[in-house]
Amino acid sequence: MARDARGGRPTGPKPRVQLVAVAVAVVFLVLGVLGFVPGVTTGYDELFGAGHHSGAKLFGVFQISILHNAVHIFFGLLGLVMARTLAGTRLYLAGGGALYLALWLYGFAINQHGAANFLPVNNADNWLHLGLGFGMLVFGLLLSNRYGTGGRLDKPVNRI
Repeated sequence: MARDARGGRPTGPKPRVQLVAVAVAVVFLVLGVLGFVPGVTTGYDELFGAGHHSGAKLFGVFQISILHNAVHIFFGLLGLVMARTLAGTRLYLAGGGALYLALWLYGFAINQHGAANFLPVNNADNWLHLGLGFGMLVFGLLLSNRYGTGGRLDKPVNRI
């Protein structure tokens, strides 16, 4: 990727990893907003702020709450901001992937009908978190191998 005349930001098309990060972020934004749409969200009248008592389900499958939707919207906005740089993209995808894998483990470790299930999550959410975690981690680590971050560590040290 060529750099601009001053040696600053890269010019030309964005690397694929950044496009993937934008796509992932847009999906999170859309899902967060759809969680507030009656019809797409079944049991909309049972949508609570947080906790396992929320009976609302996105697409009739994934248990959600206002907090859960807000987290999706925040994570989507964060992804759009972080996808502006290659280093941010890597952190968003790989770090977010690790976070979703931890959330998958958390979902299996807690009692889904207990107070610790504050997001809330159900079995469908748990399996989705597993897929998201591995997918984001793979994209963040493998698609960006060809590119440096433009930082000091990318410049070789001359030792004479």
